[in-house]
Amino acid sequence: MFGGIQIGVLAACVVLFVPMGMAGYHLSRNKMLFFSGALFITLAVGVHLTPYFPSVSDFVTSVQSVVVFDNREDSCINLVNEVIWDVKPRIISSDGNDSSNGNGNDSVAYDKIWDWSENGKVKGCDFEKLGRGDVKDLLNGSWVVVAGDSQARLIVQSLLSLILDEKRMGMINGDLFKRHSDYEIVVDEIGMKLDFVWAPYVVNLTNLMVRFKQNRTYPDVLVMGAGLWHMLHVNNESDYEVALENLRSSVVSLLPFSPELGTDGPVTGSVSVRSPHLFWLGMPMLINGMLNTEEKREKMNDEMWHAYYRAMRNSRLLRRYGGPLLLLDIQSLSWNCGPRCTIDGMHYDGAVYEAAVHILLNALLIESHQKLGST
Repeated sequence: MFGGIQIGVLAACVVLFVPMGMAGYHLSRNKMLFFSGALFITLAVGVHLTPYFPSVSDFVTSVQSVVVFDNREDSCINLVNEVIWDVKPRIISSDGNDSSNGNGNDSVAYDKIWDWSENGKVKGCDFEKLGRGDVKDLLNGSWVVVAGDSQARLIVQSLLSLILDEKRMGMINGDLFKRHSDYEIVVDEIGMKLDFVWAPYVVNLTNLMVRFKQNRTYPDVLVMGAGLWHMLHVNNESDYEVALENLRSSVVSLLPFSPELGTDGPVTGSVSVRSPHLFWLGMPMLINGMLNTEEKREKMNDEMWHAYYRAMRNSRLLRRYGGPLLLLDIQSLSWNCGPRCTIDGMHYDGAVYEAAVHILLNALLIESHQKLGST
């Protein structure tokens, strides 16, 4: 008695060769039609034989699983900024202790607690706040570059605070916060190098891209953002959009060929289309009444902020609009944390930048196909 595979093969031969022989007899004068019919029949037989050959079935299943994984990866990347806030008042008594019963000498502090949304799709991505060991493992041996204005400097502070202990952070803060200056550090125990590049204007970022390309050396992780200085000192959204478009072209020129990005060919470097690790640090929400100078309140108004936001969208620099950079949505984080999270309407409490850093780290986990605790 024939087994399942033998029966399948016999049936395939009958289905394939009998019709092809008949077709060859009647269609010998039309080779194109003959071969088209043969191809169609062959494919049909292949579909019917697949269940009888485990290796073929496994291959098809593995392809399907890769597609599902990629779809989940894309979905989670799009959801990584979905953070919610719980800002709670806390009464501080005159002796410096927490108190539930306030009096005239007491003050109020605010606890800023954040986490990812409990929305079903977001919850399915398993985003996590990483501990020091996880961050060290993830960034082990990496070259990280953060470029921009004071917002970018605050990102550096939050990232380093996840890697270094409190004592060492106290030792470096003076150098890190020297006004309008670059900063670099090597964390020897994990072989990580971090550079902060003072780049308050978009043209500074474009020049940095040019230097990377000329030197043919590229960081593993690049975070950049600029706009506040341009808004204050140039105050022209059209000029800002042109500068962003030029930056986009420079960033794309660093990447290997990608039809989506429209580049012309491969470029040597550690950055890849599959896992670019390129991030854009969005501008914070500005609270006009809290800005600390009249010039800022006049020029950095809500109308101008939204005009600059539109310029960013139109430049197609961000991945969500067809560009190469993934947004770290400081606008959303600062807006949802609210006025209790800032003293000058522009620079926000550390919790906002901490959340942005964890968003970045979770995006790196997704793009590098890693999980916490994996090796």
